[in-house]
Amino acid sequence: MREMTVSKNDAGQRLDRFLAKAVPLLPGTLAQKYIRTKRIKVDGKRTERNYRLVEGDTVQLYIGDAFFETKEAEGLYRTITEPNLSICYEDDLILIADKPPGLLCHSGTAPGEITLADLVKAYLYQSGVWNPAQEQSFAPALCNRLDRNTGGLVLAAKTAAALQMLNEKIREREIDKYYLLAVHGRPEPDMGRIEGYLVKDSAQNRVHIACAADSNAKDAVTVYRTLETRGDLSLVECKLETGRTHQIRAQMAALGTPLLGDRKYGGGAGEPYQALWAYRIRFHFCSDAGVLTYLNGTEFFSGDVPFLTKYFDYRL
Repeated sequence: MREMTVSKNDAGQRLDRFLAKAVPLLPGTLAQKYIRTKRIKVDGKRTERNYRLVEGDTVQLYIGDAFFETKEAEGLYRTITEPNLSICYEDDLILIADKPPGLLCHSGTAPGEITLADLVKAYLYQSGVWNPAQEQSFAPALCNRLDRNTGGLVLAAKTAAALQMLNEKIREREIDKYYLLAVHGRPEPDMGRIEGYLVKDSAQNRVHIACAADSNAKDAVTVYRTLETRGDLSLVECKLETGRTHQIRAQMAALGTPLLGDRKYGGGAGEPYQALWAYRIRFHFCSDAGVLTYLNGTEFFSGDVPFLTKYFDYRL
């Protein structure tokens, strides 16, 4: 028999969802069976799979040791001795990292490759903020993602309460994300709102502009304004109202002004990565923000936008 005490970061979850994270080798269907047959209890009593755990609850598991043998206690974050992490802002609940282009946010097609998520975990682990041995199901997590070759600000949650609230506010569009980009030519008009639909082609890892009639199409809305033009290049600021894959890259290419260095969408060479940077995050909560209320009205800027000083006179 194993026992797990529910911590503050574990509280509020359904029992079945807690088990999926805390005992990942236990199949969901088997977990439900064990709950029904009282092989999994809470505080020594039979419960339901949708029971919401409370801090201090004790979950008893009368199940085989094999389900615990390879619980993910080891991770890539443990192999990182000096996490090379650029931090724009940090407090007790959140962290805003400045991701360099070329770094993945999460693990993908290259198993074993260090990601931004690994660097955040390594940093918090080594600084003593996060101790996985004291957690059953929670781990620090990124709340938004950037393409591998896009640089800029990424939000990370250090507690379960912060993670839940950040995800909620992103869904409700109460956290504004702004990007700077260098494009070929000058957008016409100088500022505007691009509304359209995108279809993802996973095989080619790109998206296509589509009509609303396409059942696979997702709406995509971008607000932009041109800040400066020098020669053949223009500096543009974009604010995302939706967060679709390659949204800015595809929509600016459709305007006839592809991003500098964006070979996939017609921007050609000139830079090793597409000239796209998530440079600003603004919190503007329109409803209760719980533990993150203190962030309302604040905004944060990236420390450096490489192509900004290289091609333009514009200053942040």
